Amino acid sequence: MEMNDLVIGLGEILWDKFGETKRLGGAPANFAYHASRFGHEGLVVSAIGQDADGNDIVAELDRKRLAHHLERVGSPTGTVDVDLTDVNNPKYTINTDVAWSRIPFTEELARIAAGTKAVCFGSLAQWGPVTRETVGRFLDATPEGCMKVFDVNLRQAYYTKEILQDSFRRCDILKLNIDELQTVARLFGIEAWDRQRTSRDMMALAGCTILVVTMGAQGSEIYWEGSRSFLETPTVKVKSTVGAGDAFTGAFVGSFLKGASIPEAHDVAVHVAAYVCTREGAMPPIPEGIL
Repeated sequence: MEMNDLVIGLGEILWDKFGETKRLGGAPANFAYHASRFGHEGLVVSAIGQDADGNDIVAELDRKRLAHHLERVGSPTGTVDVDLTDVNNPKYTINTDVAWSRIPFTEELARIAAGTKAVCFGSLAQWGPVTRETVGRFLDATPEGCMKVFDVNLRQAYYTKEILQDSFRRCDILKLNIDELQTVARLFGIEAWDRQRTSRDMMALAGCTILVVTMGAQGSEIYWEGSRSFLETPTVKVKSTVGAGDAFTGAFVGSFLKGASIPEAHDVAVHVAAYVCTREGAMPPIPEGIL
């Protein structure tokens, strides 16, 4: 693995459980997987338990040839129960008293941070104070020019205004879906609801250089330096939307880091996310024609 070319997904790793079936989940792993499809050294940083679910996560990441730095801790490996009664609006029951909420910051993790080109983190893992401290220390240990991506990923009530504020000040790219944009805007007193105006106000609030807003079947848009890119979402036969947003983020960052312009990377991200919706599981092989 080449240090200085690491693209990191930092935070929760877990099993999404669909009844008796389980699939590898957690936004950071999904991000790292899709970003690595563009030739980067993707790496998942998280924690797992000393249990069978943890062993299965290691085996699954190895099967997908996705590198990982997973600390073994005393808490059980994370799980989420997923209800797909409404395929376009999955319902999640999240267990938070688990390993990913206790990721320790170690000397090895500091070494990894020093060789990181881009890192994506979210709000859920920071619900655990141990992991929250680790995320902050990791971001502070990255080299100048490292791309820091805050993919908000609000989950139920597992976030606070303080967590969001601290993450805003550390990120270069802020990514939200349309519901998250409205929720966060209200939380921070951005009252006028016009999507473009609200998005610009959100950029100013966060101090980020790029803002990404996904809107499901209604399209997606990216704001930067006074510019805006809007693209419609391709029409596909949806099997599951689980992980589609993470695939979008990973593909956008992976493509952008390889030299694509923002509109070009946006186009790639849209098609990768749409393809993921046609498959079960958040990490399917992506055909070369889409990348």
